[in-house]
Amino acid sequence: MTTSPAGSSAFFALALLTICGAVLLLLRYYLPLRTTPAYVTVPVFLTIVLPASIILLVPIDLASSAGTDTDGSRGIWLSEKVVYKSWRVTYWLTFFLTWAVLPLLGEYVDSGYREPRARFIYSLRSNGRYWAVMLGTGVVGLVYFIWNNGFHWDVLKSMVMALGYAWALVLAIYLMGHGLVAFPRSLYRYASISGRLKRLQAHAPKLHDRLTESLDKLDQYEYQVLQLKQRKNGTAREFQGWIDELADKSSLPENRASVVARTTTTTVPPIITERYLADLTRKLKRARHAKLRFENEWDRLVAKAGKTQAILDAKASQRLEFKDSQFQAQRGDLFDRITLLTPYTRYHLHVHVIPTLSYLAWILTSLASLAVVWSECIRKLEPKLSLIGLTVVHHPGSSRNQIGFGGQITASIWLCYMCTCALFSLTEVKIWGNRALVRRNTYQESATWYALQCAKLTVPLAYNFVTFMPPVLLKATSFYKLLGQYVNVTPIMGGFSDYFPSFILVPVLATAFGLYKKIKNISGFGDLLEDEEDETDDVADAGGWREGRALIEREVQGANSNILGLTNRGATTSPPNGRYTDNPSSASLLAGGGEASSARSRPERRRPIVDDDDQDTGNFFENFGSRVKNTFDSTDFSFSRPRWLGGDDEVERGRGSRQRDRGEDGGSGFLGLFGGRSDEGGLRL
Repeated sequence: MTTSPAGSSAFFALALLTICGAVLLLLRYYLPLRTTPAYVTVPVFLTIVLPASIILLVPIDLASSAGTDTDGSRGIWLSEKVVYKSWRVTYWLTFFLTWAVLPLLGEYVDSGYREPRARFIYSLRSNGRYWAVMLGTGVVGLVYFIWNNGFHWDVLKSMVMALGYAWALVLAIYLMGHGLVAFPRSLYRYASISGRLKRLQAHAPKLHDRLTESLDKLDQYEYQVLQLKQRKNGTAREFQGWIDELADKSSLPENRASVVARTTTTTVPPIITERYLADLTRKLKRARHAKLRFENEWDRLVAKAGKTQAILDAKASQRLEFKDSQFQAQRGDLFDRITLLTPYTRYHLHVHVIPTLSYLAWILTSLASLAVVWSECIRKLEPKLSLIGLTVVHHPGSSRNQIGFGGQITASIWLCYMCTCALFSLTEVKIWGNRALVRRNTYQESATWYALQCAKLTVPLAYNFVTFMPPVLLKATSFYKLLGQYVNVTPIMGGFSDYFPSFILVPVLATAFGLYKKIKNISGFGDLLEDEEDETDDVADAGGWREGRALIEREVQGANSNILGLTNRGATTSPPNGRYTDNPSSASLLAGGGEASSARSRPERRRPIVDDDDQDTGNFFENFGSRVKNTFDSTDFSFSRPRWLGGDDEVERGRGSRQRDRGEDGGSGFLGLFGGRSDEGGLRL
């Protein structure tokens, strides 16, 4: 390198363009860009690009502040003025998007109103409580800051920056601490092929129940739309077009509507108001996206289970070939279409190479997690013993702290790992409500929320990483001049920034030793913090994987029949009911409406057993595991075979339909396990 930063500037610009391209591909993977409005795409794009650029800015800032004795080993560096202005633009844009734009945008796209003005007012009202809490906290913080430093502009700015950093640091430390254990553990568990299959099978019943409940919930809302359409002429003129739009998007046929009418207790109010229509529209949007979410998760689970089962079956012949299925055709990626490997090499790849690499990754990530935890706990007591600082800062015979290109690469790896663990926890900790990332069908409100969390977590983690460096180097960085000096402007905030990260031991120990489950057993509130993997292991030990195996096999059987041309999985009586049915032969349902009520007899008979609380805690599998096992072992109802093969599923369904017509509630035996219930369970996402 030379004394001119021209080469570093070119590298920085090229890296930013690469990050922008990667974020565009990420958005294309999760969002339909052609139909997503620009007022959603642009803020979400910026909210992901800016935090991603911080991972690039931190190493450049460290090298520009420290440097080396020789220009050749200085790495990528920029002038102090350019680095500081880059930090100002990135930080304040991220701050504005995180605390103002995205909260408003999320409620705006989630609103059910038609007019932009009404949607904006709804967004303001929905965020009123959130802003009231922030304003109250800000007033208390402002009084404290003025008491210590007097009143001037820097006090107000430092108060805003310090409070925003403090709240984000609390969330980031907890999520990162959880991910430092959960992420390496997921790699270790993935290495076991049989354990991987059993966890998939154990998760199938609960996922299938959620899919069934989402279908029922969508039917109920669409039935309300059908009732509104029948009463359209009695409503206000400005509401008639609104009702027509809802009815055009509805896909509930008449034969299914009669079934829903007998089971639902929801009625349309006598007076139709704008608020009621907006609330119904919002619920319809959420229900449709919940259906798409669980359909996507169910298809992916079935595809993964099929591939894993194929790997286990190939151990005898040492020849592995993945059969094409409807699920793989829908969810296959580029690697699934590459056929460079022979069946023999593919077998060794999946049986020996990938598990070995998983174990190696588990060892490396476990050591990295230990290094992060050690550095968080020791950095204030003895900064020289920080393992992360020792790997980033080099001392080639000089008393000055130095960071070269190798140190920059190491810093980027450490920062990426810390952010990965924090973001990994967003999918593990179950306190985020009805939000999920779905391939090409992500709900716009969910997209804004996940982008907001990405921006909210990256800034405090980046500054927390910089504090691992020696104090002399820390105070020389532009990041410290922008944020650090305001965070440490008062003794309380300075002590909070210095000592609170050591509380990372709390989520680390809680996740490592299963303390969430113990809290749940003692207080009953641990289901909010329960680890999904721990719950799945408990279910697998209780024998719930047997029911999941039967569900997966039946779904695969229906897909294989569709490939043979015997069934049509997508042509159901109602599109919301098309993902799962006892009778995969949907053509016969379209020909005769009399069998419409039996199309979903299996999901409706299963729902009485699963209570919402038991579904979350896993008590259902402990209490009914033995009965479910005996049912599947003694009764052949797992496969839906065509009539020309002599299947007796029609006889079983006919017997169940006659018993339901007589009003029997199935209190014992087979119908006792799968009988109807009067109350409708709430959807817990």
